[in-house]
Amino acid sequence: MGLIAAEGMRRRGLNQAAMPGTLRWGCYAGSCHAAGWLTSYGGVKGMGMGTASWLCRLGLAAWGMVALGLAGPAAAEPRLVLYSANDNTVNSMVADAFTKASGIAVDVVSTGSGVLFRRIASEQARPQADVIWGVSSSLLKENSRFFAPYAAKERNAIAPEYRDRDDLWIGTNLQVLTISQNTASIPAAEGPKRWSDLLDPKWQEKIAYADPANSGSAYVNATFLLSLWGGGDPAWTRLGKLLANTRVLNRSTLVFEGNGSGEYPLGLSLEYAGLLWRQNNAPVLVVYPADGTVAIAEGVAIIKGGPNPDAAKTFVDFINQKDIQEQLLRSTFRRPARQDIDLAAMPGHMPPLSALKIVPYDDAKWDASRRETLARLKALIQSTR
Repeated sequence: MGLIAAEGMRRRGLNQAAMPGTLRWGCYAGSCHAAGWLTSYGGVKGMGMGTASWLCRLGLAAWGMVALGLAGPAAAEPRLVLYSANDNTVNSMVADAFTKASGIAVDVVSTGSGVLFRRIASEQARPQADVIWGVSSSLLKENSRFFAPYAAKERNAIAPEYRDRDDLWIGTNLQVLTISQNTASIPAAEGPKRWSDLLDPKWQEKIAYADPANSGSAYVNATFLLSLWGGGDPAWTRLGKLLANTRVLNRSTLVFEGNGSGEYPLGLSLEYAGLLWRQNNAPVLVVYPADGTVAIAEGVAIIKGGPNPDAAKTFVDFINQKDIQEQLLRSTFRRPARQDIDLAAMPGHMPPLSALKIVPYDDAKWDASRRETLARLKALIQSTR
């Protein structure tokens, strides 16, 4: 079964808010996708399921004729298979803009970064995707064996610390770890100001946190706090007290949505998510903890052996263009990795990194110990349920 066919059949389970337009035309092994027609539940707007099934069978028959040489020659539609850990709003906006600019259709598979890399590993013998995007630099470093090198056209606009020296991946944006506070649930003055404030039992069941096995940023958040609190068993004990106050969700976007809607008064979050919800009139306060935070790069990489390598290179160049990065900042409050964008002049008025207490983070250390650390985090989370 083709990847997109499998995704179409699984989409409700992996992607709860699929948006029309993220999957373009394709009919793969019994899964039929038509641009703008397919809903997230597999139905087709404006036609009954019998008609949709008939059209899919007709498409498969036509495909079979081509395979047997019974149909006339036709140029293959240029396309890109994109694995993304970003939310569907971002995926849809970028996919549509990329298709408009390049003429290349985009098939998006969207889920947590940990899930995506497990999928890439399972497909190593026959890669099904061209690009992975929206995942942390720590995960990109750990999984660089799956990537093909490519020097992006505007790589020099991005500081060396935010790209791979061998051009296996390149940063697109920076994520600052924050606490998101829903002020309709907790008045602004009464919320936590430091990470250590979250250990107070009064916050039990009020803090949303993503599963670090599925979220690169959640893994960074946990390991950053272990480092901030001195490491060793005392730090793990403190982290356990914090985790006892959390609701652990499957992916980061559920944390953002739950906090923005007020389901969870607090969230271990990222800067952009709080700013985006605030822009959309949600009562969300972005808290930059006084005891320090970390800025982590998220980036993009070309999957080695993917089916559409030229389209993949085109996408990497596109997503790093200055105008695209500025548009993402305006629309989604993603802090760009590019160094030539004036944040003060942009919506959100993000503070410069120099105004925040940025704490060094040893990603090499935590990358090397990821397996053991995730196992210990899993056991700690289970012990606090």
